[in-house]
Amino acid sequence: MAHISRRDLKKDEVRETFAHGAEAVLSHQQLTLYLLIAVVVVGVGVFGWRTYTERQTVKAFAAYDSAMTIFQAPVGAPAAPGEVSYTDANKKFTEAEQKFSEVASKYPHTRASELARYYAALSYEKLDKNAEARGLLQGLTNSSDDEVAALARFELASLDDRMGQGDEAAKLYQELIAKPTLLVPKPVVMLALAQHYGEKNPTEAAKLYGQIKSDYPDTPIAERADQALSLLPGKS
Repeated sequence: MAHISRRDLKKDEVRETFAHGAEAVLSHQQLTLYLLIAVVVVGVGVFGWRTYTERQTVKAFAAYDSAMTIFQAPVGAPAAPGEVSYTDANKKFTEAEQKFSEVASKYPHTRASELARYYAALSYEKLDKNAEARGLLQGLTNSSDDEVAALARFELASLDDRMGQGDEAAKLYQELIAKPTLLVPKPVVMLALAQHYGEKNPTEAAKLYGQIKSDYPDTPIAERADQALSLLPGKS
């Protein structure tokens, strides 16, 4: 067996140490490269998703605006140049519901979709399809958008009132009074609840009208409350 001198052994140790160091550097470079590639891929994915989402949102609101044009179109009146009008309200709201439903179906993950479902429900109400309207509104009451959820609850309460489900309506109004929003403010809900009580519980209605006048003096809604108060049984 050949004798390995201390000097040769030292050279081998240095060589081995260098080799391990080189491998470590190479591994580190490869890891850095992999991480860099991963960051780029994720970054491109996030950018692509954001771009896609923004484009979908723009398309969704364009389609929503087109449906709103139908929903708000006049009936029986001649249209101005470039505007839409209808001779039959049922035809108008049938087309509006179809357009809103298309928006909701085609762009399900956009805010325009939820607003479209809300107006599809209103279109159903105009067509006396209350069961269909109720189904859409109930679904929207759980929306993550507080404003959309509040609008749906308020409209659902009104629909329940008209369908003879007064207890359910009163419960929804109370929930909205406890948690008002920008689009469904407290005095508006109080007025609706007072009107709900108008015939069956005029004492409670008078109490609410009085509270509106006290809490929101010198406002249009206080004037409406005062007028409604004067029309209650025993107040004329």
